[in-house]
Amino acid sequence: MPLARTEFNAGLRAGLSLLIAIVPFGLVTGVAMAAAGIPPLEAMAMSVLVYAGAAMLAAVQLIAEGAPALVIVLAAFVVNLRLFMYSASIRPYLAGESLARRLMVSYALVDNPYALFLQRFGTRPDAPGKFEYFFGLAIPVWLCWQATVAAGLLVGNQLPAAWKLDFAAPLAFIAMSIPLLRDRLMVAAALSAGATAVLAHGLPLRLGLALAAVVGIVVGVLAEKHWKPAAE
Repeated sequence: MPLARTEFNAGLRAGLSLLIAIVPFGLVTGVAMAAAGIPPLEAMAMSVLVYAGAAMLAAVQLIAEGAPALVIVLAAFVVNLRLFMYSASIRPYLAGESLARRLMVSYALVDNPYALFLQRFGTRPDAPGKFEYFFGLAIPVWLCWQATVAAGLLVGNQLPAAWKLDFAAPLAFIAMSIPLLRDRLMVAAALSAGATAVLAHGLPLRLGLALAAVVGIVVGVLAEKHWKPAAE
């Protein structure tokens, strides 16, 4: 128990350090949902049940554009594919935990806690206290996210409709994407996906977004095969 408490407290301190990045993202997401006309109760239910900011922004943008439900679900699924990789990569660290604990981790598994978890245990997979540390990370992030989404909804619903805040979702995606463009592989994937989204904007059922995601993935894989061997 003392070790578990120590790891939980360490995770809690690390989780608090993430809040400066969570606050603006949650506020923008809440404002975007308000601008899309989603009722506050439904918006908060979406925030709690989905708990995936990028997928929520993708869904909100499509809801605002009147896209069919199937396209909205498909877009959110594509955006959240990275969570499958997160789950696979931390499975060896938590395989010994109970099913209930692993399900709790699966719900709270988002980008920043995942990164800090691996930073602490990546070279120590057999170290004790991994579950406690993860939840120390996850709790402040979850609470901050829900609070800032609620604040964004409140602010967005108080602003005049004439202000047209629909730009909030794509603006947040731009802010999220720019820091990821660290090498030419990412730039190639991003440019190809962006160009496809523009060229395919007229497709029915808003299928341009799904097509852009597929093109970006394919270009990224092909670019990696072409450039990586030469670099090595």
